[in-house]
Amino acid sequence: MTIQEELAAELRDAMKAKDARRRDVVRQIQTEVATSKSQADFEGDVDDAFYQKVIASYVKKMDKSRAEYAELGDRGQAMAEKLAFEVDYLSRWLPKKLDEGDTRELVIAAIAELGAAGDEKAAGRVTGFLMKSRSADLDGSLVSRIVGEELQGG
Repeated sequence: MTIQEELAAELRDAMKAKDARRRDVVRQIQTEVATSKSQADFEGDVDDAFYQKVIASYVKKMDKSRAEYAELGDRGQAMAEKLAFEVDYLSRWLPKKLDEGDTRELVIAAIAELGAAGDEKAAGRVTGFLMKSRSADLDGSLVSRIVGEELQGG
């Protein structure tokens, strides 16, 4: 079953169950897909890879917004929880990323390979090296943070 078919089934099920949160997030992804398809520079097929790209982009934006709402404390708690649900729910259609420990091991190995230990100015070079070679496995913001930490501490 394709992601598009899964989302259509999820939407039907959410509507039958009167699950507004699931219904709304699936509809939002459908809107994001339609918007992406209508862009002048759109080329290619609307396949699982396209859906994963759209979902990943949306999840990244919502995760950033969730963190901002969480910083507001009680005022932003309801919205932060809504966005956390959306991120968790949609993550099942995304490739799994390495956790912080595994990412740190890769960063340490890359710093050693590039001879960048202790050189804080090399952060972009190390991050770029890792993202170019392993971007499907890595969370870019996590890599950037760990590279900064390791170069400051090294």
